[in-house]
Amino acid sequence: MGLAQLPARSRAHTARAYIALTKPRIIELLLVTTVPTMVVADRGIPPVWLMAATVIGGTLAAGGANAINMYVDRDIDRLMERTKSRPLVTGEIAPPRALVFAIVLEAAAFAWLWGFVNLLSAVLAVSATAFYVFVYTLWLKRTSTRNIIIGGAAGAVPVLVGWSAVTNSLAWAPVVLFGVIFYWTPPHFWALAIRYRDDYRAANVPMLPAVASTRTTAMRMVGYTVVLWGLSLLFSAVGGMGLVYLVSAAVLGAVFLFYAVQVLRTQATASAMRLFSYSITYITLLFAAMAVDQVVRTGA
Repeated sequence: MGLAQLPARSRAHTARAYIALTKPRIIELLLVTTVPTMVVADRGIPPVWLMAATVIGGTLAAGGANAINMYVDRDIDRLMERTKSRPLVTGEIAPPRALVFAIVLEAAAFAWLWGFVNLLSAVLAVSATAFYVFVYTLWLKRTSTRNIIIGGAAGAVPVLVGWSAVTNSLAWAPVVLFGVIFYWTPPHFWALAIRYRDDYRAANVPMLPAVASTRTTAMRMVGYTVVLWGLSLLFSAVGGMGLVYLVSAAVLGAVFLFYAVQVLRTQATASAMRLFSYSITYITLLFAAMAVDQVVRTGA
């Protein structure tokens, strides 16, 4: 039975299940980094139509990647408390339908970005999906403690997409921003994984907190946070940012490091979750500061 043939309530339920396949909360975080990057690249507010087109294309690409991830991981998702209610585990969506849905999203993302933004942005967005699926999901996630370190590079690509959408090129500034997201990802994700380490053990996924001590994990989190802080400050010079951004990066990074050190000091799950919550606030405020800095400086 097709979606159009279902009763209205069933259609709404099924639609929500398909939306859940795309992991909307993760997409929100990716887009938080895309639009401010476009503002910096434009040295002001880019055309609204361009921002909208880039956001739509990025949403389609990220949604497709996340849906493929759920398709591949449906066997281990049923073993983990955090993921056992996902649509492919509960049977709300059949796996073949989910895979077709994901492929359609990726094709639509490429066509949309190529048609309304530019070819470079389209290639970058779909390349990120390929990396996320083949390198992270199919290879590293189940085989290496470096899974989220290397695989997290896919989540850093939206800043490249945002920059290229405006300039149709790349430069050192977006590369540094790529590094910011790349080094932000491990402490952000490991903080959550500390809480759910038993889930990863049950699924035999070698996420670092599941196979190493909290102290070892926390020490690496501190190390990545220090590099993250340094890269965020470096971007001030490379990206030609002003005082608003520089002060914001310094303060936000100091607080991030404080929370990371607290995890190392206490080795407590509560401390890890405080870091996880702050890490989302951190990336949101850091990129908001970039946009505000440029708008204030240019008077756009």
